[in-house]
Amino acid sequence: MTTFLAAGLLFDLDGTLVDTAADLACAANHMLKTLGRPTEDEATVAGWIGDGVPRLIKRALTGERFGEPDPALFEEAQALYGDYYERHVADRSRLYPGVAETLAALRADGFRMACVTNKAGRFTRPLLKALGVAPYFDVILSGDELPRVKPDPLPLMVACERLGVARDGAGLVGDSGNDMRAAKAAEMPAIAVGYGYHHGVDLAALGAAAITPTFAGVRNLFRFEGRFLLSKAMP
Repeated sequence: MTTFLAAGLLFDLDGTLVDTAADLACAANHMLKTLGRPTEDEATVAGWIGDGVPRLIKRALTGERFGEPDPALFEEAQALYGDYYERHVADRSRLYPGVAETLAALRADGFRMACVTNKAGRFTRPLLKALGVAPYFDVILSGDELPRVKPDPLPLMVACERLGVARDGAGLVGDSGNDMRAAKAAEMPAIAVGYGYHHGVDLAALGAAAITPTFAGVRNLFRFEGRFLLSKAMP
């Protein structure tokens, strides 16, 4: 077993800290209904999550994973979606079990923490504040603050700079392939949570150093003085 000395922890948001599917589905269906289109069930919308709101909207409009709608239609849909979601960002979204308690414990352990998400800032900060976990994060980095988002490593590198920790002293916790790819490109270890919006992707094959079925399990991988225990060598 190898060890990794960690000072900073980076956390994804949707699917890792918060189950946002219900509110995202409501916003998508409001948009679709206003545009005179059929609405979708929550499970279908959950399958669109993982690449940011703009891509979710495009999937809703085209029915394709990487389809591109008419630009004018997309702009109209994006405005409808954003206005609604901003007003209802935390109506039904909930922290996953153990998130608040584990963040509090990690804070007490002395870790510096950042939330790094592809979600726009107009949604990210109100959501974290409404659910009571914003104070745990020294840095909140949203998807509209930089020219590139995950799976590009830039957000992780900037988060480390803002935390004041080196990349070789940080780890990422996420639920998706984008998280694993970003961490690998940034040359930092990633812990994958077994729930969330990974859509059946094999996160271990994408470089996850460890996978935990619960958020509380994240802390079980850490010990005093920030020693991160890996069950295998870094990929």
